[in-house]
Amino acid sequence: MIDAMDFDRAPFRAELFDAELFRAEVDAQPWASYTHAYGSAEDVPGCLRALAGDDDAAAEEAQSELYGSILHQGSVYEASAKAVPFLARIAAAGIRTADVLLLIGGIAEGGTDPDPGSGSGLNPGSGSGPNPVGSGTARESDEAACRRAVVAQLPLLLASVEHRDRAVRQAAAWAAGWTGTAGAALAVPALRDRASIETDPLVRAELLTSLVELDPEGSAAAAAGAVGPDSPPELRIAAVTACADIGLPWTRDHHEAVLDLLPLDRLVADRYDHSRNEPLHDICLTLLDRDTGADREAVFALLDAALRSADPEARTEAVWVVTTACELSRSAPARLAPALISAAVEDASDDETGALSALGRLGPSGAPAADLLAARAAGDGDTADRALEALVAVDPLRAARLLARDLERRPRALQAASGGLADSLPVVPYAPELLAAVRRRLATMEPGGTTPFRLTALLASWGPDASDAVPELLAALPAHPRVLPKALVAVCPPGSRAEVADALRARTGTGPADERIEAARALHELTGDHGPLLPLLAERLAGSAGGGGGSAGAIREAAEAAAAVGPAAASLVPALRAALNSPGAERNNPQMDDDIALAVALHRITGDAAEAVPVLAGVLGDRDGLWRRWTLVRATAAAGGLGPAARTLVPVLKALLADPWQTPSAALALRAVAPEDLDAGHVAGLLLDAAEAGTAPCEAVDALVAFGTDALSDEHRARLVELGERDRRVVRSGLDGTVEITDERLRARVRAAVRGA
Repeated sequence: MIDAMDFDRAPFRAELFDAELFRAEVDAQPWASYTHAYGSAEDVPGCLRALAGDDDAAAEEAQSELYGSILHQGSVYEASAKAVPFLARIAAAGIRTADVLLLIGGIAEGGTDPDPGSGSGLNPGSGSGPNPVGSGTARESDEAACRRAVVAQLPLLLASVEHRDRAVRQAAAWAAGWTGTAGAALAVPALRDRASIETDPLVRAELLTSLVELDPEGSAAAAAGAVGPDSPPELRIAAVTACADIGLPWTRDHHEAVLDLLPLDRLVADRYDHSRNEPLHDICLTLLDRDTGADREAVFALLDAALRSADPEARTEAVWVVTTACELSRSAPARLAPALISAAVEDASDDETGALSALGRLGPSGAPAADLLAARAAGDGDTADRALEALVAVDPLRAARLLARDLERRPRALQAASGGLADSLPVVPYAPELLAAVRRRLATMEPGGTTPFRLTALLASWGPDASDAVPELLAALPAHPRVLPKALVAVCPPGSRAEVADALRARTGTGPADERIEAARALHELTGDHGPLLPLLAERLAGSAGGGGGSAGAIREAAEAAAAVGPAAASLVPALRAALNSPGAERNNPQMDDDIALAVALHRITGDAAEAVPVLAGVLGDRDGLWRRWTLVRATAAAGGLGPAARTLVPVLKALLADPWQTPSAALALRAVAPEDLDAGHVAGLLLDAAEAGTAPCEAVDALVAFGTDALSDEHRARLVELGERDRRVVRSGLDGTVEITDERLRARVRAAVRGA
């Protein structure tokens, strides 16, 4: 085996590689006891043998499998660290060296530096638990073990930056940059020495990026010195990005360098820093994250110029960044609207850069683009549909009238007009022309697809204004019995109630259970008649209890319907009880959601909280599962619905207050259950924390309003004002295109609360 001391003397000598010894030592490892992304790592030795072999196809397949198992989507595992020494031996032998070094570097990137307090890579907070054997110290995390394993191979990496093959030098420079603080002392001097003589632009860019990663302060001068036009483009853009990463002030030189080099993506196409493969986006995001007026204006000036570039590729890059800027900055839409409109005009009629579609991200700030969008929407094909989709956000009423002209051929615009994906956007306002078009479409639409859902969302949002559509809805009901009942109830005028009720009652006796229940629920909502509903719910509960069948969420839907009926559903109590999961049983999130709904139904029907409290206690006490946020929110809301009868849940509700994701729901529940136990000032501070952190901003502000903003302290009132007036958006996540709208709604809510206070 070649040890670290041999690399400087004889690196990349295949004759030193003893293939038989390599295979024997690989096979000697207890791989089956190690783990990777898919469990046991028993397949890793076969991959290592193939990677070191002569069959190129088998080696390529093995490399792909290793990326999937020991470096799965950037995550590393126990087997990852164990594989590093063998990968290093393959690279040192000159076998697929560049590719293998990249794999080693990826493992280092997925790792973390060892805990500096322990000196041994121990990570007490890793969740690994105490070591069952030996001293009892915490086990080293997989991430720390991986970083340590790669640092041990630094002699190989640093020898490789001197290799005659450019690809090897570049891969080695990139990998060395991920060795962290543990590798910096050895790596930084060697990388600087190489950077002083390296001539290849890509390798120079990789060396600079790695030096900045390992020693940002010490590399600031080198980064700033490489920004000018004397540097090759690949190095120059790496230098600009590095300056932004280090936190250096943005200057005119940086601005001019970016504009000179546009489009930028081509300059990093052959770089290994895949996390930075969109330079304009990365630079602007870094500057916006600084959250200063000067840095925001630097971004806006850069994007304004890029959007006006004569090069469509440069405009395309800028358009993508504009969408991100609008998601992050409240002032971005108004500031960037003129340049984005200019870019859309340059695109003629095909939306080559995406600027036309992006106009919808401007919301009301895009009003000056309404004429352009309307003109493009009058055309044909997908571009017209995208233009109308954008117009929905910019001028909803005008969009509604245009959509009425060609409803069948505007699927994207119809989706936006009816609330977007997951009904997360505002619905276009009522327009007589669009209602007439919807009525025509109801008469011709085929079963399946999303059209029935979209039309239903429109009609339901318009309510009685859409009552003229009742005949078409009744005619289409047999073909769409699962979708249309809610719309019928929403739009039904008093004069049509009997006719609609008869049609819904007829549907409760025919078709699959889901369709009959939907009709029965609509009938109950419209008339209060629960006669057809109760036996259907009993059948559903009996068929689904204990995993006995039914569609996903069937128990929850049945329990919610029973709760809506209230005491008149007393006959369902035995079935509701039987549908509860066994106490103490392990439950997934949907099963917990079922139990929450069942507990609420039992309380609403019987008026007794005795059965509901222990069920909710079991859910609230189990907070360790994945993706449990909304299940816990539902449980706390249910606890609040019990009022003082849920007093035994106070300790667990108070514990949830400390979780920013749960603070709003827990605070409201405690307000209903035990208001005398709440410290209003403390709770207000926690709610503001949750809003400012962006974890649950809308819910936190709603909770603040519910508690009463007039009682806020001066400090809390100032924080609330800042929440409404700051430039950085409070809402930070959501479906594409919804962040801005949701944040503006929240901003209006905050400003109204401040005025009220």
